[in-house]
Amino acid sequence: MHDIEPHYSWRHLYIASEDSRSPFYGREYSEIEFSNTIYDHFIHPQWDQIGSSTLYIKLLYVSYENGFCIIELLGEWNDCLYNDIMYLKRNIADALIEYGISEFILLGENVLNFHASENDYYQEWADDIENGWIACINFRDHILDEIQDAYLDYYLAVGGSLNDISWRNLSPLQVYERVKSHIKKRLPV
Repeated sequence: MHDIEPHYSWRHLYIASEDSRSPFYGREYSEIEFSNTIYDHFIHPQWDQIGSSTLYIKLLYVSYENGFCIIELLGEWNDCLYNDIMYLKRNIADALIEYGISEFILLGENVLNFHASENDYYQEWADDIENGWIACINFRDHILDEIQDAYLDYYLAVGGSLNDISWRNLSPLQVYERVKSHIKKRLPV
């Protein structure tokens, strides 16, 4: 796991630690000291802690003008044992919502497991972004099954064409436009 780095091709466009509105403003990173772990596996030092012991993120891009952000996830999303959604909602989403972010793109290729629990924080998040959305991109099939089995797909846009977006070679705005077009197709007229 220590070889899995957050996506870095957009660093010339946005760096969360240099954004005064970011929850990670002022954070300093080491390139040589691996101190964070998921269970007994060290992870790359560029990943950001959100309060969970199993889920880390990287805030890859924020557009305050367009009201969206792109967040890459790593680890195990475990609401049963660690209430990871609470950390994601309280420590990250709330801070971004305060500055007008209402459309969230969650990149899930590096989420290895998902364990659902209550839906309270998902419902709160959806309520807080009344006309916005939370889109889960490229999550593994077993994770999508767990999300759907827990009826969290009422709050999260998951699966289908959202799981086939090749985002790494696109600009953040292109990713946003593609996700947005998929979301619009799902919304009732």
